[in-house]
Amino acid sequence: MVSQSSSAGYTIMGKTADLTVVQKTTIDALHKEGNTQKVIAKEAGCSQSSVSKHINREVKGRKRCGRKKCTSNRDNCTLERIVKQNPLKNVGEIHKEWTAAGVSASRTTMHRRMQDS
Repeated sequence: MVSQSSSAGYTIMGKTADLTVVQKTTIDALHKEGNTQKVIAKEAGCSQSSVSKHINREVKGRKRCGRKKCTSNRDNCTLERIVKQNPLKNVGEIHKEWTAAGVSASRTTMHRRMQDS
């Protein structure tokens, strides 16, 4: 269930989006002027706790859920290059070329990466 919120981005399953660049710069500017956190939160359009965390530099972004991907961006670019060279190859041939390039991933993973790109 996704609900839309005007100032803080969007909410997914109880987690809110990170602060935007505009909100961060607003918070920094108002904090240098000496305003209180309540005033800063109202001006930036976010919660007082997120203002406090940003000022104290405790937040480094949300933690990502789930398992990490076994392929890197470089591996994915290699796969895209292989597919663009000959788009009529079947999945088995593409997988052989990809593993020959030094990537150790299953056919299912390769197929998912092809669908993502």
